[in-house]
Amino acid sequence: MSTPEETFKQECDDLLATMEEMLLLMEKEPENPEYIASVFRSMHTIKGTSGVFGFEDVVAFTHIMENLLDKMRDGEIVASDELIALLLDSADHTKTLVEHAINNEKIDPSLQEKEYELRGLLCKYIDFKELEPEEAEPVDEEVDFGSGPTVESEWWHISLRYDYDVLQNGMDPSSFLLYLNKIGKIDLITTMFDRLPLDDTFNPEECYLGFEINYICSHNKQKIEQVFEFVRDMCEIHILPPKASITRYAEVISSLPESNMEIGEMLVASGALTLNELDDVLEEQDRLATESENADEAPKFEEILVEHNLVHQELVDAALQRKNQGEADANKPKQQVEEKSTEPVQEKVAAATAVEKTKFSPASRILKVDAEKLDGLINLVGELVIAGATTNMMANKLNDESLIEAVSSVSHLVEEIRDSALNLRMVQIGETFTRFKRVVRDVSKELGKDIELNISGADTELDKTVVEKISDPLMHLVRNAMDHGIEQGYEREKADKPQHGTLSLNAYHDSGFIVIEVKDDGKGLDREKILAKAMEKNLISSGQVLSDHEVYKLIFEPGFSTAEKVTNLSGRGVGMDVVKQNIEALRGTVDIDSEKGVGSTVSIRLPLTLAIIDGFLVKVGDSSYVIPLDMVHECIDLSPEDGVHEDTQGYINLRGEVLPFIRLRDYFKEEGKESLHKSIVVVQFGDQKAGFVVDELLGELQTVIKPLGKILQNLKGVSGATILGSGAVAVIIDVPNLIQRATRALQHVDRDSLHVNNSASLH
Repeated sequence: MSTPEETFKQECDDLLATMEEMLLLMEKEPENPEYIASVFRSMHTIKGTSGVFGFEDVVAFTHIMENLLDKMRDGEIVASDELIALLLDSADHTKTLVEHAINNEKIDPSLQEKEYELRGLLCKYIDFKELEPEEAEPVDEEVDFGSGPTVESEWWHISLRYDYDVLQNGMDPSSFLLYLNKIGKIDLITTMFDRLPLDDTFNPEECYLGFEINYICSHNKQKIEQVFEFVRDMCEIHILPPKASITRYAEVISSLPESNMEIGEMLVASGALTLNELDDVLEEQDRLATESENADEAPKFEEILVEHNLVHQELVDAALQRKNQGEADANKPKQQVEEKSTEPVQEKVAAATAVEKTKFSPASRILKVDAEKLDGLINLVGELVIAGATTNMMANKLNDESLIEAVSSVSHLVEEIRDSALNLRMVQIGETFTRFKRVVRDVSKELGKDIELNISGADTELDKTVVEKISDPLMHLVRNAMDHGIEQGYEREKADKPQHGTLSLNAYHDSGFIVIEVKDDGKGLDREKILAKAMEKNLISSGQVLSDHEVYKLIFEPGFSTAEKVTNLSGRGVGMDVVKQNIEALRGTVDIDSEKGVGSTVSIRLPLTLAIIDGFLVKVGDSSYVIPLDMVHECIDLSPEDGVHEDTQGYINLRGEVLPFIRLRDYFKEEGKESLHKSIVVVQFGDQKAGFVVDELLGELQTVIKPLGKILQNLKGVSGATILGSGAVAVIIDVPNLIQRATRALQHVDRDSLHVNNSASLH
C-alpha cells in the first residue's frame, strides 16, 4: 500500500502538470480567469498539504507563488511572457523541493542558490514582506486536546469527525489541527469520546475521537476547508462562520443580482457555503426524497443546511428573502427594476463554480491502484491463461464432451478476465503528448524559432508500460525535428512557407498496433547528403543502389549525423540509433518518410500490450512457433509442385501479387521430420506482406509473453517465448524483423521473372 507521502507526491505531480498546462494556455490568453484560478488552486493545494506534512521548505516557497497568483486573480498583475516563464521555472523548482522533502534530503547549495534567484525574481511582482509565510497570532500555550464546553462568539466553529480507518491509511489526525494553528489560532478544542467503545471491540488501530473546535483566522471558509482536502474522503467536517460575520454574509447575499438564483448559489456566492458542502447537501436531499413515501414531507434544502450545522438560520432566512425579492422583481416591468453592475456577481459565481465543479464533482470517482499491484494481477492472469491451456489440452485428450464444454466456458471467462485486466493498464497517450507542449515552448525559444505543436489522437490508448518506455524516444524525435527539421523564420519565408513552423504528434490504432507519428513541416531530409555521409562512414559502398526508404533509414545507424555543428540538442550522432534500439526492444519498428522542402514524418509502430497476446500456433519440425494473430492475414496449403521448398528465401505469385517468403525450417535450422504437404502463413505488418513456410497449422491460442534471457535477447527473428499447455516452450516470432528480411531480398529481384522462377500462382 502506498504511503501518505507517496500519495502526496503523486498528487503534487498531477497538480504541477495541470499548472504547467494552464500556464502554457495563458501565453495565448493571459487574462483568462479560469486558467489563472486553476494555477492558483494547484499551488494553494500543494502549499496547504505540504504544511500538513510539515514540509516547511515547500510551504515557504509556494507561499510566495500563492501571493503572486492571488494578485493575478485580483487583476493587479497581468501575465506576461516573462512572468509565465518565471512561474514555469518556479513550478519545476517546487517539484524538486517536494522530491527532496519526500526523500528527507537536505537542500544542496546549488538548489538553494536557485531558490534565492527565483525568490528575487518573484519579489519584483510582490511586496518584500510577502516573501515570508503568514504566521498565526501568537499562541501562549500548547493546543489543548482536553474536554471543555463550546461557546458561541466571534470564532469559526469546526466540527470534525474522522473515519475509523484514518490511522490505518497512514494519516495523523493531529497534524491537520497543528496546521490549522499555523494559519490561524485554535482557541479551544473539545474532544468528543461518544464513539469510543468501552468493551472488547476496542481496536487501537482505529480512530474513535472527534473534535469541536473554536477557531480564529482571517481566511474564508473555502480556505479552511482546503486544509482538510487531503483527508476529506476520510472525515466528516462542518464549518460554521463566526457570529460576527453573519451580518457581512447577509450583506453580500442582499447585493446579489435580482435574478432567479437558487438558495445554494447565493450561499456559495457569499462564501457562507462551499461547493463540497453544496454537493453533499444536494445528495442528502435526493436520498431523503427517494426514501420518503410522500415527497412533500421530505426535508427541504434549507432545513438540511441548518440541521447539519453548515450555515446559521439567519443566513438561510436572508437567502430566502433575497430569492423572494428576486421573484417579485421578475414580475415587474423592466423599467422598475433597479439597474445592476455590468459584471453581475452571478456571472462570476458561475465561472468559479464551473472550474470548482470540475475538480470536486462527486461523480468523478477514481480509484488509484499501485502499479506493482497491477503488474502482479497481470502476471497472475498470465499464469491463469497457461493453466487454462493445459486444462483444455487434457480435456481434448480425454474426449469427454461435457468436460470439453465446461472447459470451453472457463476459457471464455479467462479470456474476458484477461481483456479486463489488460484494460486496467491501458492509458491514453494524450497525457504523454501534453508534456511536450512545455518541451516545444522551451526548445523553440532556445533555438529562436516560432514552432507550434499540434496534437491529434490523444484519446488513443495503449499499455502503461509501453507509454513509460516510449517517452524518451519521443523526446529525442521531437527535439531532433525542431533542431534539424524546422527552419529559421527567414529561411521559411524564402521558401514561401509560413514563418512559424508546425510540429505534429498523432496516434492511432492499426491492426492490433498503435502508430505514433512525429511530423514536421521543415526542410525534409537531404538524400544526397545522407548518402555522402554514409559512404564516408563506410556504411554503404559507392556502387550500391538504395531506395529513398533505405537511404532515410541510414540516419538510425550508430554515430550517424549530418549536422554541421554540435549544439546542446543534437549533432553528436548519438540518439537516433538508441531510439531505434528502444523501440525494437518494445517489439516495435520505426520508419521515416520525407520530402525535401516539405517535411518529414517518423512513424513508430508498437504493440498495444507487452504482456498477453492472441497467437497462432504453427509447427516446424519438432518445434512450435507462435505468430501474433493480429499480423496473420491468411493461411494457404502448399504442395510439392508449388516450388517453395528449395530455397530459404524466395517469392511466389499470390493472386497476381509478389509475395516474398521465408522457410522457417531453414531460417531456424530445424532438424526434425519434414512434412511433404506444407502451409504458408501470410503475415502483414503495416503495408508490407510476407509468407512463412511451416509444416503444420495448429490453430489459435492465448499467449503469455515471457522475455528472453540476456544470452538470447539479441537473437534475430525472435521477440520472446511462451509456455504451452503441454509445458513445452514455444518461440514467438518477430514478424516485423522477418518481413524486412524477406522484402529486402525481394527488392533485388527482377519482378518480371516471377512467372519464370515460380510459375505456379497461389489462389
